[in-house]
Amino acid sequence: MATNYAILGQSAPANTNNADLFTVVTAHDYVVSTIVVANTSTSAATYRVFARKAGAAAGASNAIVYDSTIAANSSVTLTLGVTLDGTAGDVLTVRSGTANALTFTAFGSDIS
Repeated sequence: MATNYAILGQSAPANTNNADLFTVVTAHDYVVSTIVVANTSTSAATYRVFARKAGAAAGASNAIVYDSTIAANSSVTLTLGVTLDGTAGDVLTVRSGTANALTFTAFGSDIS
């Protein structure tokens, strides 16, 4: 098995709807080691991160972070070690409480 270290996904939601940050590719296992959330606006904002098994609806039952606040012009680094087992349809989803305010980047390992 080969391990590739990579940026697994990036998203800058333009609205306050859920946005998929990363979707599993069949037959690959992943370890999401870090998610960086950057607030590029001049106001504080809230954010959410969900790990959705088999594309389940995002909600409190699969939230990793729920309505956490990030200060204006700052970033938060979440060191997680989230594992995704190669089941097609598993998704990391993010949500910004303020449109055009946050960017999300997932770093990790693709094991194939």
